[in-house]
Amino acid sequence: MEDIQHQQMGYDRAATMFAPDGHILQVEYAEKTIRLGSSSIGIVGKDSAVIVSDRRQRDKLVIEDSANKINEIDEHIICVSAGITSDARVLIEKARILAQQHRVTYDSRPTTEFIVREIADIKQQFTQYGGARPFGVSMMFVGQSEKGSTPVLYTTDITGNYLRYKANVIGENDEKIRKLLQERYKENLSTKDAINLALDIFKEVQGNGFDKSRFDIGIIEGAKIKKISGKDF
Repeated sequence: MEDIQHQQMGYDRAATMFAPDGHILQVEYAEKTIRLGSSSIGIVGKDSAVIVSDRRQRDKLVIEDSANKINEIDEHIICVSAGITSDARVLIEKARILAQQHRVTYDSRPTTEFIVREIADIKQQFTQYGGARPFGVSMMFVGQSEKGSTPVLYTTDITGNYLRYKANVIGENDEKIRKLLQERYKENLSTKDAINLALDIFKEVQGNGFDKSRFDIGIIEGAKIKKISGKDF
C-alpha cells in the first residue's frame, strides 16, 4: 500500500526526489537490477585474490571470449560487474582512463582503492543530479594494496558506497551465496582452495545447472593477472 502511495505521489519518478520515509526509490529500483545479473564471487586468500564469475552464456553460437565478464583495469587490478552490462562498460573504460592518467601524472601505478573511490564518486553523482538515471550496476574490484604485497577486494554499489571485503558476491542469489561464504570462508586460503570454495558454492546453489565451462576465473597473485576458464581448472 505504501509503494502504491509513493507512485501516486510521483516519488518514484526521479533519482533526485526523496520519498517521505527517506528513500530514493529510483535508486532502490536500480538495485533490483543487480540481482537480475549473473553472479560473481570474490575471495581474498593468503597471497592472492580471485574472482569466479558465472558467464551464464548458453548460446553455442556466441564466442565465449566475447562474453567474458572479467576486465583488466591496470596491470594489477581486475573487475567484474553485475547488472546492466552496457552501464558497466562505460565505467570500466573510465576506470582504465583514470589508471593511465594516474601513471602519467604521478609516474606510479594507482592503488586499487583510488580507482574504486573514483568510480564510486561517479556513481554517486548519478543519484544526485536530474536528467540522468543511476548506473544499474554493482562492481567488484580485485587488486593489490597500497604497499603492493597484500591482495584486496572492494565492491561498489548503486549509491556510490564502497567497502573492502575478505569475500563477497554480486548478482543473482547473492543472499544465499553470501550466507554460504560466511559459513565456509577461512583466512589464508591458497589460490586453488579459494577457487574451489567459490565453485563448490556455485555448484550447491545452481544444482543440476552447474557447469564449470560457464565460469571465468580471474586471479591477482603478486603483480600478475591471470585469467582462465573454469573448464581448464
